[in-house]
Amino acid sequence: MLRHLDLLLNLESGFLVATHERVKRSRLWVLFYAVLTLALAGCGGDRGSSPEGGVLGAERTRCSASVQALESPTRALGAAAASGVWVYAGPGGRRVERFGRLNANGVPTVFGVVARQVDSRCRAGWYRVRLPRRPNHRVAWVRASDVTVAPVRTRILVDLSARLVTLYRDGRKVLSTRAAIGSSATPTPTGTFYVDQRLLASDPSGPFGPGAIGIAAYSEVLTGWAQGGPIAIHGTNRPDLIGRAVSNGCVRIRNDVLRRMFAATLAGTPVVIQR
Repeated sequence: MLRHLDLLLNLESGFLVATHERVKRSRLWVLFYAVLTLALAGCGGDRGSSPEGGVLGAERTRCSASVQALESPTRALGAAAASGVWVYAGPGGRRVERFGRLNANGVPTVFGVVARQVDSRCRAGWYRVRLPRRPNHRVAWVRASDVTVAPVRTRILVDLSARLVTLYRDGRKVLSTRAAIGSSATPTPTGTFYVDQRLLASDPSGPFGPGAIGIAAYSEVLTGWAQGGPIAIHGTNRPDLIGRAVSNGCVRIRNDVLRRMFAATLAGTPVVIQR
């Protein structure tokens, strides 16, 4: 569906800003959300349901009411905002921030799920999620009824020392490729993040190649850039620089590999960036 968006380069931010005609916005969202909902349903996800029980461990008829970690090397969960959603400091705690169903680029708001709080019947009432906001590594809680959750089978590992990006599915390596990374002045941030959006470029021959896999990570240096200086894995029109530390923090890979990774990587995919 993202191919229907007209993506423009924001040269001041060094990232991709998605725009589309307002008269088409509502129709495109309805179609996109219909596709998203079908995809989630096909994975066993649904609004207010708990698909993670059958994915990360057998669901039991009774549970000890508790907070359960959900991340594993082979499975994770993505949570899409079904409408405007508040995030909270804790289950039933104070409100922290409100997110719309679409982000600043006009694509669905997605959170990476870290844990869930369940009742004695194993029903998830709250999810602890990673937020697509600076500062890096922000987490909060959302009501289970406010999001649609679905399992994610992919994981991305970015090894900055080796300048290598590897995609895994079900814990098995799918592809691995050399990458250009952030320079010493504008380093690529490290830690555990997730794919929060996927964007296609209007000019595949431009500096971002055919598109970008957006990560909920932000430059620790370029704090004044648009949208907070977000980081992405994207293509390039300078393949000769791959393997070098030359970017403003983003991770650049060959365009042909970017297309393969883009097609295989859903929003919600965990991304680990390490030195």
